[in-house]
Amino acid sequence: MFGQIPICTILFFMLYATAAVIPAIACCYLLLRRGNAFAPDITSPMRLRYWTAALFGSIALGHVWYLPVAEATSNEDINQSMRVGGLLDCMTLLPMAIIVLLCMLQDRRRPLWLVWVMTAPLVAGMAMSIATHSDKYLPVLYGYLLVLAVGLTIYMVKALKQYGRWLRDNYADLEHKEVWQSFVVLTVIMLTSIIYVCDLGWQGYIYFVQLCTIGLTFFLLWRVETLRDLSTQQSLPIEEENLVSKGIDQTTTEPTKDEGLSSTTPDIIGPLLQQHCVDTQLYLQHDLTLQQLAQAIGINRYYLSQYFSRQGTTYNAYINGLRIHHFISLYTNAVASHRSFTTKQLAQDSGYRSYSTFSLAFKQLMGQNVTTWMHDSAE
Repeated sequence: MFGQIPICTILFFMLYATAAVIPAIACCYLLLRRGNAFAPDITSPMRLRYWTAALFGSIALGHVWYLPVAEATSNEDINQSMRVGGLLDCMTLLPMAIIVLLCMLQDRRRPLWLVWVMTAPLVAGMAMSIATHSDKYLPVLYGYLLVLAVGLTIYMVKALKQYGRWLRDNYADLEHKEVWQSFVVLTVIMLTSIIYVCDLGWQGYIYFVQLCTIGLTFFLLWRVETLRDLSTQQSLPIEEENLVSKGIDQTTTEPTKDEGLSSTTPDIIGPLLQQHCVDTQLYLQHDLTLQQLAQAIGINRYYLSQYFSRQGTTYNAYINGLRIHHFISLYTNAVASHRSFTTKQLAQDSGYRSYSTFSLAFKQLMGQNVTTWMHDSAE
């Protein structure tokens, strides 16, 4: 029986089945497993896990509701089956993909109902095409889909820039927090959509889509598992001896817009940072947040953020500057005392968990990589 079926057809259905089963397994994994198999020390955002599981589920189901196309015996049946599949994709796959992108940004909770509003015209248009058994609405829907993709790209560029600023204003350690990889997801979605909309007549398109589906599933699963949940990072415990009371408002409620730093407040914050962050080497604490530092010196985090802004720097740059100078001090002492050491160990002793993060921070501050700097300093 199989000898009568072209080998390319067999290979395609094997690939098609694989592209359906893998997202289904990933969906069950995210829903049923609470631990993290990829990075056990990281707690990923539950909101992102659930929405990504929903996306994987819609991808798997999408392979099911397109199966009638293979059984259709006439062009009209094939077209109608494709319209139904397109409608279901517009109701599930497309909005889920957008929601997952938005959930990766943890600086604030963005309203997800807008996603359903954006995709509603596509759903309505596909429903009309099914009801009328006509493709006359499809060019308009394809145009709207391209506009939506371009608009989403512009929005994501701005949102990611805002998210990056938020991270640098609130976190000393950025590993497992940045989400520039979201562009990879967006690029795959846009590329697939453009090829589909333009109907380039590429025979390998159906294989390309399945391979993209498999790759996208593994990528998203890795991204969800390795992205740290930031909802609890702002309130991690800090040593009691670092808490001080200097008569400054220590509440966590942000002041109103009419309030701000007084002319004398910066003069107070500087010495407090020196006393309770620099002198105590608090900056060596992993995942130290702006709120923790504000708590340690006894000042509102909003004022502390304003202080760094007026100094022309960010919280992340401030902490990295202290850590790099600490590294330089450790290196100088080790060389002077002729002690053996490794650069990685000195970086860890300077507050860095990741050597790549240290290398990047060092180059940004010193203008050259650490290997070149050590070679030059030895001469």
